[in-house]
Parts: sequence; C-alpha cells; structure tokens
Amino acid sequence: MMTTKEVFRPYTDPEQFDRIVEMDSVSEMWRHSVQNYPEAVAISDNGKDHTYAAIDADVSRFRSLIRCDGEKPRIGVYCPNSYDFVRAYLAVVTLGCTAVILPPQLDKMTVFGCVMKFGISKLICHPSLVENTEILAAKRPDVPIVLSDAVCDEITDAVYPAADDPCVIMFTGGTTGKSKGALLSNGAVMQGTVNGCYGYRDVFSQRYLLILPLTHVFGLIRNLMTSLYTGSALYICRNNKDMFRDIAVFRPTILVAVPALAEMALNLSKKFGKNMLGDSLKAIICGAAAVPPYLIHEYKKVFGITLFPGYGLTESANLVSGNPENDKKPESVGLLYPNQEVKVVDGELRIKGKNMMICYIGEEEDGVYDEDGYFRTGDLVRFDEDGFLYITGRIKEIIVLPTGENISPAELEVRFLALDLIQDAQVYEDVSEDGSHFLALEVVPRAPEVAKLGDADAAAVITGELEKINDTLPTEQRVSRIIVRDSDFERTPSMKIKRYKKC
Repeated sequence: MMTTKEVFRPYTDPEQFDRIVEMDSVSEMWRHSVQNYPEAVAISDNGKDHTYAAIDADVSRFRSLIRCDGEKPRIGVYCPNSYDFVRAYLAVVTLGCTAVILPPQLDKMTVFGCVMKFGISKLICHPSLVENTEILAAKRPDVPIVLSDAVCDEITDAVYPAADDPCVIMFTGGTTGKSKGALLSNGAVMQGTVNGCYGYRDVFSQRYLLILPLTHVFGLIRNLMTSLYTGSALYICRNNKDMFRDIAVFRPTILVAVPALAEMALNLSKKFGKNMLGDSLKAIICGAAAVPPYLIHEYKKVFGITLFPGYGLTESANLVSGNPENDKKPESVGLLYPNQEVKVVDGELRIKGKNMMICYIGEEEDGVYDEDGYFRTGDLVRFDEDGFLYITGRIKEIIVLPTGENISPAELEVRFLALDLIQDAQVYEDVSEDGSHFLALEVVPRAPEVAKLGDADAAAVITGELEKINDTLPTEQRVSRIIVRDSDFERTPSMKIKRYKKC
C-alpha cells in the first residue's frame, strides 16, 4: 500500500498546499527558509528574538568552530532545549556532518560511553553540562569539547549533502527494550519535516511553542524542523512549569504535544474556567503515545481547537501517518504520508521508503528487516475501507495466556478508554495465590469527569461502568480484576506509560 501527498490536498489552503515541496537536505531547506523569510523571527528564547537571517549568520560562524577539513565526522550535540541547541544542530548538519543528539540528562559515564559507541569526533556542550564531560576530557583528550556559546568571526559556507547522506543519530525511546541509535539520512529528515505540513489548513508563518525535548524525534522534526521549513516562529519554553505563562506571552497558533500534556492543559482549563492554551491556538499536533478520542472531542467542543492524532517512529523520521478526519475517525492515527510503502504481515505493520532510517548504529539488526527490505515496526495494525490506519497493539506486549489465547493489551485498553471517566488504562497479566494466570486492569480516572459524580462513591461508579464494558468482551478477553488508581502510572521521558507485568 502506498499513498501520495494528494490525499491531503482537501485539508489545506490550496495556495499553501502548492508551496509544500520536497527537498533533499537540511542545508537546502535552511537556505530556502533564509531566502524567503530573512527578517521573520525564527527562534525566540530566553527573552531574545532571532530572525532567520541572524541565525544564518550565527550558524555560518559556528561552522568555523567545528569544521574538520576533508572529513565529515559525527559531532555530538549535548544541550538542553535552547537557542544554543538550534545553532549547534544547524551548524553540524549544514556542514555535511552527522549530528549525534545526546539527551541533557545523561551522566558523565554515559556521555563518555556514547562518544565511544557512536564514534563522536567532537562534542558541542552547553556550559551548564560541562561537568558531565570530565571523564571524556580525562580519557579522550583527542575529542575536542566545544562550548555551545562559543563565538567566532570567521565564516564557513554550508555544504549541500545528497539525500542519502547521513544527517542525524537519535536515540529510540527504548520503551520495549534498551535505547538504540537510529541513523537518519538528510532525505529522511526532510521527508519527516515536510510530512508535518500535511493535513491541516494553515501551514506557513505560524507560531509554535516548544515544550517537547529536542532530543526526541517528535520535538526535533515535527516541532523544530517543520517550524523552520514553514517560515514560522518557535518560542522555546525552557521550563515546562512556565508553559502557561509562556503561552500567554507568545500566543502560539500550533502546539506539538503528547497526550498527557494535552490532557493536563484541558483539565486545568476546565478547572479555572478559561483556555490555558490561549485564544490564538488553532491546532494541537498530538502523538508519541495513544491519543484518547475524548481529547479530540473535548478540545473541539469546549475551545474550537482541532487536535490531530498521528503515528510515527524514531526509525521513520517520526511521521508515518496523520489524521485530518479526526472528528469522523477519532480512533485512527490517519492516512499514510507520501513516499513510503507499507504492508501488513500477520497483523504487523512493515515499512520502507524515503523516511526510513539508514540503520541502527552499533546494534545487531537481525530481524529488524524482512526478506523484502521492509522495516518491521512491531506494531499491530489494521486499515479501514478508506485507508485510515489503526494501531491495535505491540507484538512485544502480547500476552499469551495458559489457554493459548493471544491478548493485545492495547486493543482491550481502547475499549475501556471509550469511557469519558477514564484518562489512562493498562491491562496486564497477573497471577493469583493459587498460581492461576488472569488479566487485570488498572485505570487512572479523569478528574473533571469524576467531579461531576458529586457525592457518589467514584471508585464504585467507575468500576461499575468498566464492568459493563468487560461483560461485552469475549470470555478470554475479560479482565478478572479492576483497580482504580489514585495516582498516575509511571511514565517514560516521552510520557508513555511504562508497562509492567505482575507475574
């Protein structure tokens, strides 16, 4: 199965849709943006606005600090969300080098280990993180450490790599195993960047707020890169505790967020009786975890904001599909983006195309690709008659009961999440005292909906409603224990629920 960008044409302003063009490299994209939006604000950070032209001049000078004559090495970028990150990242990739994105929470030993594992020849480090480079400096003095706020008067011109040339190494989420480094080409990064333009009406010259980490593929590609590609302004929120204050000042028109954050903003808006995301916000691009249909309906009903769910992987340069028909098909992650081929084998989605990674770095790849070169996502899916994609589970999360039944927790959780009372749910295998295995369900209630119950025993009401759904399921899929939690689940850095097994 394969689609083209034309399936998204009806959802975008016609003039803007025709301006969405594919490019081979980040260097080409950046040149295009600087030429078309020189005096527009591109990045706003720490009280200072930076125009496209000013950033280009700054990046040109920073390239002089990190260039390696005759080589195109891997250069580490070890910075928190900041203008320094943006400048360093653009300097590395427009020099034709490969940026290795290191999360700022890494400790000294892990920083040293990553430099060794990924063959990093230089490390750009934010001043606030210099202490974490002590082991590297002591053991590998041949690896220069360049401070991200360093200045230089010399200018070095950009290099224009081919689409197949390496661009960036990013850590996968590691939610079902250890983190790996996925090597993405310039073409893959640009395909992911352009994919972020499809499926909504107003694309160019928007105002974005950055609250996601730039070390995550969703933050780097959909939040930063698509913003720069479209001549938009990106306001960097350095501390998520200041998010709502920053929103009031910057008044974003588009927000890129994970479901847990969108849920929190909705709950606070209802609690305080005003839209905490501001009156200018038109769209929320939501992903990195399953998006409850409740959020889609509530944002549209209460605030007139359209919430767009989607699906992607680090290995696919983030974006695989997006849902422009969110009102009609809220359970779907949408239509396939262009320039990729997919097939479904035994329920598993497999992909190949321009957006896919080159390889994992320093990892075995046995079983990652099938015999036809398709990447095995590990995600269980189905397509409806209109070509819309639905995620039904993960192969690694399948529960095999003693009866031989294969149970997909995600598929069951969707049924229970249909209740407005339920914010999050997790189905897992448990074991009773006599050693018998059974399915258990834990849920986190949705506070505003629970408040509507008044003086009623909320846990009892919620349990009763869940039991009604449970009774409609096939016998082998029914849960035997229901727990209503009074606290959230433990989560990964990307706000996905950490799955666990009790047995």
